[in-house]
Amino acid sequence: MVRGKISRTIVRYAGREMAELLTGRSLEVRKGYMPSYREYLEAVKSEITETDVGAVEKSLSSDAPPIVVDVREQSEYTQGYVPGATWISKGVLEGKIEDAAPDKSKEVVLYCAGGNRSAFAAASLKQLGYTNVKSMKGGFGQWKRAGFKFEIPRVLTADQEIRYSRHTMLPEVGEAGQIKLLDSKVLCLGAGGLGSPSALYLAAAGIGTIGLVDDDVVDSSNLQRQVIHATDRVGMPKVDSAEITLTNLNPDVNVKKHQTRLTSENVIEIISEYDVIIDGADNFQTRYLLNDAALKLGIPVVHSSIFRFEGQVTVFGAMGNPCYRCLYPEPPPPEEAPSCQEAGVLGVLPGVMGVMQATEAVKLILGIGESLHGRLLVFDALGSNFRTLKLRGDKSCPTCAEGVDRSKIELIDYLQFCGIGR
Repeated sequence: MVRGKISRTIVRYAGREMAELLTGRSLEVRKGYMPSYREYLEAVKSEITETDVGAVEKSLSSDAPPIVVDVREQSEYTQGYVPGATWISKGVLEGKIEDAAPDKSKEVVLYCAGGNRSAFAAASLKQLGYTNVKSMKGGFGQWKRAGFKFEIPRVLTADQEIRYSRHTMLPEVGEAGQIKLLDSKVLCLGAGGLGSPSALYLAAAGIGTIGLVDDDVVDSSNLQRQVIHATDRVGMPKVDSAEITLTNLNPDVNVKKHQTRLTSENVIEIISEYDVIIDGADNFQTRYLLNDAALKLGIPVVHSSIFRFEGQVTVFGAMGNPCYRCLYPEPPPPEEAPSCQEAGVLGVLPGVMGVMQATEAVKLILGIGESLHGRLLVFDALGSNFRTLKLRGDKSCPTCAEGVDRSKIELIDYLQFCGIGR
């Protein structure tokens, strides 16, 4: 049996090399001797700090809870985990631990099924410079026997792991981020030029619920830019046509159809269940109404508009000042805002802008990157250039200025405003 510290363990070459890696100490070598797994485990545990499940459970509700890491395999993790724990299997722990615990002085508690693998993992983290790392004795098995609460994780299916593999390999997304996308709800206001590319890429990304608001039917003149529709669907309601395309692209997506136009009477009911709104509206009255309702509910709106060869995109809504009214305090006169039917639009332009809207929506859901709130991104297709303009909030804005009670924003149907086409 091994007695005392691992520094006094007498091992052969292979055992010596592993022990030195764990402890950083030189060992005496005795030819022909190799410690058993049990002896080696005992020696490793003598070099680390162990804690019991009761202490861990109590610490989770403290003012400074530890970072708890589950080092089991995925098949074990899916059977249940300690609430708040981060799953990093032991095989990749050293490469990913700094994402979960960047501060090496903060308390880290590791656990496995029974407490052995976590002991080896704790020794490994000590070598990486973690100064307050512990292994939970008895592991998750002891946690359950003690009657403590545990959670069952939401995990990707085998098919989803393949479908979203290019997402999950991104550290900024990972499996947790993909699950967040699958649990999210995005409303596309309009299933036309902007809504088409936005909805397509949102569906491909795995947005779990995509709402579509449109009361129009597919017309042959739409097909030059509204890529979600097809020739054999001319005359079909756009929400029905879009549903066919989106569900064929990704069966994970639930499409909710709202074959109507937004009004002051239905806007709150329709938009309240969504996390993000893609604004592809074709008229000013809807944009003003959406702006006011989104501010009232605190929902971010990814706005875009297009005209001939130029498009623009920004983010309004939950972030408050500036809002759409700050950008356009009053709508331009009808002669200065002709529709696509009157002025025309380059067919690929809404594709560019719609994909930018989808990008902003995904970033907002995942909480990554920097949103376009407070900035207006303008694209000139003829010049092939982007410009970013800083948006300044209107200090006297009736809907987003400081001190405005947004819960009391009055919703009005601005019927006097004339529309512009998608």
